[in-house]
Amino acid sequence: MIRTRTISLMVNKMAGDTFDAVVELFPKMIPDAKFDSNGWWSFIGPYGKSKVKFNQNKSLGILDHQYVDEESSWNIPMRIISNGDFSEVVITLKKPKELSDFQFDQRVSKINKIVISMKNMLESDV
Repeated sequence: MIRTRTISLMVNKMAGDTFDAVVELFPKMIPDAKFDSNGWWSFIGPYGKSKVKFNQNKSLGILDHQYVDEESSWNIPMRIISNGDFSEVVITLKKPKELSDFQFDQRVSKINKIVISMKNMLESDV
């Protein structure tokens, strides 16, 4: 059975503004990240050499991304959904086969903390 976790958060910004802010936020959250000509951001993360690539479509609110580190590889669907003057950010995490259930739970816990930090930064216009 495939394990998944969905993280959902309300952001006090309209969807288009949230989308733009998330795209601009990544290099602020990881200032040592380097962007290459193939669209990958490379950096040293908590699990060694890491990289992330966003596959985005602003008009549909799609901000999917691929994340690869030295232990695992993730394909992460991410949606930004309009809700009036607010937006809902929905992220679905599927357990990579390389990780045990325990490791997945640990990663989800860390990702939750990153998402809370992201929300605070998005709403403070950092």
